[in-house]
Amino acid sequence: MDSQFDDHDMTALAEAIARGDLSPREALECSLRRLDERNPTVNAVVSARAEQALAEVDAGLPDGPLRGVPFLIKDLHADVEGLPTTHGSRLFAGRIAGRDSELVARYRRAGLVVLGKTNTPEFGQNASTEPVLFGPTRNPRRLTHSVGGSSGGAGAAVAVGITPAAHGSDGGGSIRIPASANGLVGLKPSRGRMPSASPMGSPMSVEHALTRSVRDTASLLDLTCGPQTGAPFGIAPPARPYVQEVGADPGRLRIALSTVKPSGDPVHPDCVAVATDVARKLEALGHHVEVATPDYPQDALSVSLQTMMAAPMAALVNRRLAELGRELRDDDLETLPRVQYERCTTITAADLSAAYTELERAGYEIGRFFTAYDLLLTPTLGRPTPGLGLLDVMDLDAIWKNSGDYGVMTSPFNTTGQPAISLPLGADSTGLPLGVQLVAAHGREDLLLRIASQLEAAHPWDTMPVWPAVE
Repeated sequence: MDSQFDDHDMTALAEAIARGDLSPREALECSLRRLDERNPTVNAVVSARAEQALAEVDAGLPDGPLRGVPFLIKDLHADVEGLPTTHGSRLFAGRIAGRDSELVARYRRAGLVVLGKTNTPEFGQNASTEPVLFGPTRNPRRLTHSVGGSSGGAGAAVAVGITPAAHGSDGGGSIRIPASANGLVGLKPSRGRMPSASPMGSPMSVEHALTRSVRDTASLLDLTCGPQTGAPFGIAPPARPYVQEVGADPGRLRIALSTVKPSGDPVHPDCVAVATDVARKLEALGHHVEVATPDYPQDALSVSLQTMMAAPMAALVNRRLAELGRELRDDDLETLPRVQYERCTTITAADLSAAYTELERAGYEIGRFFTAYDLLLTPTLGRPTPGLGLLDVMDLDAIWKNSGDYGVMTSPFNTTGQPAISLPLGADSTGLPLGVQLVAAHGREDLLLRIASQLEAAHPWDTMPVWPAVE
């Protein structure tokens, strides 16, 4: 049974279940055993529904393409009936969801078995998963180090093999950053491609997953994409299923390589080395690669990111306080979210409108870059994965001083709404994984999946779960 989990990605595990090599109950029992054995070390899963999941399997699952595969949901905005939705916050610790979010319902219709929910920093507002509520999630490749954030629990759960894939969300790099830290594939789809986990989220944030293979990323996208009725953002549907893009010839692409931050400052040398190495690999595959960087409108990026992430969080807090019938207490929020919440008390309707305008302006200005280039290649992170405690959620100075580097390469494309993918194609000088990011024009997930699968075939990465964890 362990070999089924270790040697198979999600797609292959689903195929094994469909052939009868193992039953959905056997797959779930293996996942639950691994949860009991491995989660205490990494602290990836913060709530579980073992009895409910076993009962669902025994009653019969929907006959979807992923029937019987265990799966996990990030504990941020996405509701699973009967489980807490805490957003990583003490303020929401007692909130139990009354029904599934639309995205969770789509996962269930695909045949996935929802096992539980994964750890996240409070409101997803940190590039490391170290909430006060549940404590830090630890990197199985080095337990003293972060798994990234905010989908850090999801990344660690997949990395140690509790499930072969897990749901994540990305509002500033929150799928791509943990994909880099955990040696996984992490795609942030275009704005409008996926249903929102909750109407209380930010327009900067997009839902998807962390996986071990490109085809798993494509398969999950096929099974869940498409807006729900009444969604505020829409996008043209793909020309064909995304799984058909895996292995398809991307043609000879024009690829820009950029190893500097939007400010023009260089990223860490380890990050430069990995991105440069991948550029050479792309050239060897026949693509044209040259050094070029978008003309980032930094003022627009700054205004839109700060306001469009903080304002929805503040509104969410206010709704919770109204539910509880009380005022905010000193121990309700961590330091950074508290500062952001208080800042939002001074934001006017005009400020919010200006932030939307700046979000659109950034999309127009950066979008022009992609008329000259098919793809942009960058490091996923501005510096290697940090040790735990560097991004201390209760130390505002530490957050301001250190957090910027970890999302500096990813967050611009939450502002523009473009699709971007992190691939596990390198390591830092100490051996921890480092990803590279590929960005395409809005709506071109198909192109990202073609080039990602081409790189995966030419330079396959290690997909074996990391267990036992490394002290």
